Order: sequence, then structure tokens, then C-alpha cells
Amino acid sequence: MTDILDIAVMAGFVMVFIAVGLAVLRLAVGPTLPDRVVALDMMTLAIVAFCALAAIRTGEAAFLDVALVLALVGFLATVALARFAERQKLRGQNGEDE
Repeated sequence: MTDILDIAVMAGFVMVFIAVGLAVLRLAVGPTLPDRVVALDMMTLAIVAFCALAAIRTGEAAFLDVALVLALVGFLATVALARFAERQKLRGQNGEDE
């Protein structure tokens, strides 16, 4: 008989795969840039969760280091994309005023 932790970790992996699949769908469908930015942020979060689950499953602490670095890079990418979206919006407003 399997341990409850093994069942919970496997269920977590399934949920993470579903979350990544739905985020990829939102990334492809869009329809707006903010939708795509949120989808990328969701994918980053799901991959961080995958790394945490892998650390629990294997007992390797290195996966937690990878998750931490990925979370930091994902945060910076989200901030950069949000700034880009804001600049695009401002350019659109300035172009309409002229």
C-alpha cells in the first residue's frame, strides 16, 4: 500500500500539468497582452510548484534552489512585461491625441 504523501505528490503533479496546459491555452488564445502576461506568470508559478514537488518526491534540496531562482526570474520577467504593456498603452494614447 502506498503512503499518503506519495498519493498527494502524484495528485500535485497531475494538477500542475493541468495548470500548465491551461496556461499554454490562455497564452495561445490571448486575446490581449495582459492575458498573455498572466498566463506566463501562471506557467512560472506552476513550474516552481513542480520543482517543489520534485524536491519532496526525490528528497533533493537542489530542486528548491532551482525553484527559488526560477521564481525570482519569473517575477522580474512579469515586471518587465507589465512595464512593456504600460508603455505600449501610453504610446497608443499619445498617438491618438496628436
